[in-house]
Amino acid sequence: MIWKKIFNNYSESVTGSALILGLTSLASRFLGFIRDRVLAHYFGAGDVVDAYYAAFKIPDLTYNLIILGAFSAGFIPIFTKLFKREELKNKKNEAWKLVNNSINILGIFLIFLTVGLIATAPILVPLIAPGFDGEKLNLTIKMTRVMLLSPLLLGLSTVVGAVLQSIKNFFIYSLSPMMYNVGIIIGAVVLVPWLGPLGLAWGVILGAVLHLLIQLPSLFQAGYSYFWLANFKDRNFLTVVKLIIPRTLGLAAGQINTVVMTIFASTLTVGSVAVYNYAFNLQSLPLGLIGVSFAVAAFPTLSELANKNNKEKMIATISSTTKQIIFFTIPLMVLFLMLRAQIVRVVLGTGAFDWDTTIRTADTLAFFTLSLFAQSLIPLLARSFYALEDTATPLILGLVSVGVNIIAACKLTKGTLGVEGLALSVSLGNLVNFILLWVFLRLRLKNLDEQNILPSVYKISIAAILMGITIQGLKQVAVWVVNTHTFWGIFGQGVIAGLGGLTIYFLISFVLKNKEMLILLNVFKKKLLHQPNVALDVSEINK
Repeated sequence: MIWKKIFNNYSESVTGSALILGLTSLASRFLGFIRDRVLAHYFGAGDVVDAYYAAFKIPDLTYNLIILGAFSAGFIPIFTKLFKREELKNKKNEAWKLVNNSINILGIFLIFLTVGLIATAPILVPLIAPGFDGEKLNLTIKMTRVMLLSPLLLGLSTVVGAVLQSIKNFFIYSLSPMMYNVGIIIGAVVLVPWLGPLGLAWGVILGAVLHLLIQLPSLFQAGYSYFWLANFKDRNFLTVVKLIIPRTLGLAAGQINTVVMTIFASTLTVGSVAVYNYAFNLQSLPLGLIGVSFAVAAFPTLSELANKNNKEKMIATISSTTKQIIFFTIPLMVLFLMLRAQIVRVVLGTGAFDWDTTIRTADTLAFFTLSLFAQSLIPLLARSFYALEDTATPLILGLVSVGVNIIAACKLTKGTLGVEGLALSVSLGNLVNFILLWVFLRLRLKNLDEQNILPSVYKISIAAILMGITIQGLKQVAVWVVNTHTFWGIFGQGVIAGLGGLTIYFLISFVLKNKEMLILLNVFKKKLLHQPNVALDVSEINK
């Protein structure tokens, strides 16, 4: 099919793969906005949404800690090595043995863990949300018990997704979050009228099922066939576990930080948990669209180069990917800072979501956005360590940044900032994490090509400043053109100012001959015209 050829063509390079992941991430985030808008319309920022987001914490802690980042970080380098090696022999027995062994052992473990967590939910939930009581606490416990089924489903789906990432089938892999959001939306629209607020939790389970099902056909097409194997002593599996343990501890630090933020938010004014999560979800758009997409796309390449001990090309890949992340992230930071009220009002401003909640959410979003460039670079830097089979360093540095975050939260929430102070503390922690990761990775590789990164940053900064001035001016002009007291007026003001600012940003970048702008134009030009030899050679980027 034509679309498959196009996407396969794009996945030949880190930039092309990131574009695939970015576009599908954009579609997924759009569905996420629809999800949040539905929640905001029906429930605003009150008890039900507070309970819903609080109920997510234990299942999310389980999934993110044990499965998502930890498993992929350990599995992908080992599976890639086996798959590439055995591809030469036209057989992949060891690679597929690792897949089945991982699926079976992980499945057994998650079943027992799920049963234990469901049984102890009445004890655990009050620890997560100490500010909840009465019916609000009971609803949170019920939702938590239902949602605890999701880590099992998402765990199996993550194994499948790790295989697809390893073989660079990013398109199908990137569709799974979209299906997850579809399930949650169905839960809010269809199941809530039938089951009440608990329908939100069952929507999460439906989304987890769809998350798995969308990836299975591509897994079988890649040559996979299921067979029973549960060998805890398998050498390849033990290597994966060895890499997972430090990464799991590192994720534990981040997840503990998330839980602590929820604990703080639950003790603030009603709706603080909802406001925090609404703002966090909004700022996650550029993070998922740019930071995670480029990091995921670069990880298999980094793993291959690390296996070959080719540090020169590895540094070039990190450098080029860093510049591209900054190139795309900075204008989004400017957009989110200067149009935060318009964004929040357009995405969430409906029904029970009033103007006061809009202001609180917009201010919280602004504080999250301050560290957006750092948040976007952290996944790349962490995966650079994982490619070197070093999961311990990101763990230690992550613990330090979490400590900074929690100390800052203790100080900032005691003043007048409230939930906004939580977002600012998260930004401070992310900035510390980014700086430490960069310094220690540079010590490890001796060089991160800063001599080429800094000139690019200077040009990006000039374009971003002019972009910000343009947005501010167009916001004022738009007031005379549209009625900003209506939905379409606010939407129009945001579109006019945003598109005008972005136009200036890309125009100035082109005039300044920013390499990342030229690379972007080159990717679209060559790949859309289906010219041969379109994969970007990272060794050429810095010439």
